Amino acid sequence: MFAHNKRLQYSVHVAECNPGLANLMLEQFGGPQGELAAAMRYFTQALAEEDPGRKDLLLDIATEELSHLEVIGSIVAMLNRGAKGQLAEATEEAAELYRSLHGAGNDSHVTQVLFGGGPALINSGGQLWNAGYIDSIGEPTCDLRSNIAAEARAKIVYERLINVTDDPGVKEALHFLMTREIAHQLSFEKALYAIEPNFPPGKLPGMAPFDRTYVNTSQGDGDTRGSWNSDENFTYVTDRKEHLAMDGGDGLAVSSLTPEETEAIAAFADRTASNPKDNPETGAELGE
Repeated sequence: MFAHNKRLQYSVHVAECNPGLANLMLEQFGGPQGELAAAMRYFTQALAEEDPGRKDLLLDIATEELSHLEVIGSIVAMLNRGAKGQLAEATEEAAELYRSLHGAGNDSHVTQVLFGGGPALINSGGQLWNAGYIDSIGEPTCDLRSNIAAEARAKIVYERLINVTDDPGVKEALHFLMTREIAHQLSFEKALYAIEPNFPPGKLPGMAPFDRTYVNTSQGDGDTRGSWNSDENFTYVTDRKEHLAMDGGDGLAVSSLTPEETEAIAAFADRTASNPKDNPETGAELGE
């Protein structure tokens, strides 16, 4: 059960109307790295979580992400507020009003007309929010790694938004939201490493020795050796002949068929065979 508190988790002070900046801020409202996506990701994971500690962690962070959605949505609304009034009440000449909105950059003129300056569940390019942003798979060691990456990506988006505004109040609120992404990332990482073992994800072990083999398939200038492919950690396979049929077989795809299936597939191959000696005139050649 949820209860709403009318006070934000962090105060929002916007110095002036800026529809273009508001449009960029939508990235963290309805975008793939945004707060709604994060809240839905963690809520759905929490509902299926069997471990009481992780369930509590996910519910706490999911609820906080909704509060962050409220903060970023409030920033969007405040940045649009002046333009919203001008558009609704037609206080300027039509051409001047259009220029003031379009000149702000991005698609701010579109979001003003379609959504009246309110925070819409779209990203900064107008793409509708969708549940495809949620990539949970129901295995804690996978989902926690995905959560860590999601928080890291969200932090980077906040950094970029901070870099495109000189409004001190907006910058400060964004810095707070960015910082909370760091804290969440740390919590998720602690939860991941509290599971022992946590690698590889899932229950089944890998096939030895392929779980410790590095295949150097991209060869040429720039080949680099490091801990990710070192002889200390991996069997380093660089001979191209050894890249093929690594199981020791012939490297061919073979299926076992019944006599009826064999006859049917042979008939199909015969019926659809191409004659390598034929050189028919084509429509493209006729067009020339």
